[in-house]
Amino acid sequence: MEAADYEVLSVREQLFHERVRECIISTLLFATLYILCHIALTHFKKPAEFTTVDDEDATVNKIALELCTFTLAVALGAVLLLPFSIISNEVLLSLPRNYYIQWLNGSLIHGLWNLVFLFSNLSLIFLMPFAYFFTESEGFAGSRKGVLGRVYETVVMLVLLTLLVLGMVWVASAIVDNNKASRESLYDFWEYYLPYLYSCISFLGVLLLLVCTPLGLARMFSVTGKLLVKPRLLEDLEEQLYCSAFEEAALTRRICSELQFFLGGMVGVAQAGATPSSLPSDPTSCWLPLDMELLHRQVLALQTQRVLLEKRRKASAWQRNLGYPLAMLCLLVLTGLSVLIVAIHILELLIDEAAMPRGMQGASLGQVSFSKLGSFGAVIQVVLIFYLMVSSVVGFYSSPLFWRLRPRWHDTAMTQIIGNCVCLLVLSSALPVFSRTLGLTRFDLLGDFGRFNWLGNFHIVFLYNAAFAGLTTLCLVKTFTAAVRAELIRAFGLDRLPLPVSGFPRASRKTQHQ
Repeated sequence: MEAADYEVLSVREQLFHERVRECIISTLLFATLYILCHIALTHFKKPAEFTTVDDEDATVNKIALELCTFTLAVALGAVLLLPFSIISNEVLLSLPRNYYIQWLNGSLIHGLWNLVFLFSNLSLIFLMPFAYFFTESEGFAGSRKGVLGRVYETVVMLVLLTLLVLGMVWVASAIVDNNKASRESLYDFWEYYLPYLYSCISFLGVLLLLVCTPLGLARMFSVTGKLLVKPRLLEDLEEQLYCSAFEEAALTRRICSELQFFLGGMVGVAQAGATPSSLPSDPTSCWLPLDMELLHRQVLALQTQRVLLEKRRKASAWQRNLGYPLAMLCLLVLTGLSVLIVAIHILELLIDEAAMPRGMQGASLGQVSFSKLGSFGAVIQVVLIFYLMVSSVVGFYSSPLFWRLRPRWHDTAMTQIIGNCVCLLVLSSALPVFSRTLGLTRFDLLGDFGRFNWLGNFHIVFLYNAAFAGLTTLCLVKTFTAAVRAELIRAFGLDRLPLPVSGFPRASRKTQHQ
């Protein structure tokens, strides 16, 4: 063999080893995310659904749980995708010829973007509908019962759903872009149909982020306030603990007296000659007073309040006077910085066309920093991306439309887990597009993430930035004014005064004189 042949073989062998190395790294990363998501879902699932007498239902729920774990791992990978790319670029800039980071290159990053895009399509279009239909299926009438019969019914339902969605997307494409070439391109299922369908889903996810993120940014202050110990400002905790214990003792005595009255009534009925069949099997059904459940809820609320007051009293001075103000200051700085960056990006959109989000086919990492502040600016970008993602999740579960989906510890039904995984995947897969559209980072979208048609529309991008800045400012102003007013009223003790409630009509003068 000639020297040229040996050189070609050496290049091919090197390329083969690079591909194998990228596959191993991607597999290890996904396996780590899968294990973490499996542990999380195990703590939220309802154990009764997996230990039922019917082994068939338990098997179906286990399969659906594995599909949900895969989907949640893809969602977590989509969240980490953009921060990992930004940090990798800065590492390659700082250590360009380090032997131990030669595995970190543009080919690996580009492959991760393509894998996340592929698995997101697979989960949203096939796996999650399959999991839902699989848990709700019972098998065709007349067929043999078992898991296989449920699989047949689920596959038929999934094929029908695919045909329905395919027709809807084809009609939507014909309405939006009445072009024969664009409609015929949808017949290419892999190259055009799936990216177009995912573009529609991503646009819905970006709109959902536009609504949930401002709401979550406002809610983050109250959520953090519940987790941390507030400082004592014009408050007497001993008096509040005494009042709480006194109210709890009064409610407990009232409950005891009501129970004694109930037991006395039962004894009287028994002495009057009532048969056992005439007595109610459930004593709490109609014999107990109607306000007993309300009294129990009030006692539980007072106990929770007393526990929080005890926690505040036992907290150290550093925890009270330093931790809470620092946390609130960090939230305020991050929120203000996000709004400031979006406002600057709005001005850049009016001046420079390069500020528009666009796609990048080749990942040229390690050449230039994507932040004007260098590595420090890249760290700020990563922190802001994570902060906005957490805020969007908080706002999503705080919204009136989706608060029922909020998972509960060891008490979340399987269908509710599927719904949560779908919503989280929609939010997380739209996060790279959301961050680039708002100008939080200059890192261009890789792979099929940059092929969305609406990204090149100036009016959509400009209105989206303006709407985000306006909604965030409005939510923050409303939240801060209400919170400051409530804290001042509580600090000065005005909430304990017998003030008239504005929601009820005041009595007329004639009634007052009477």
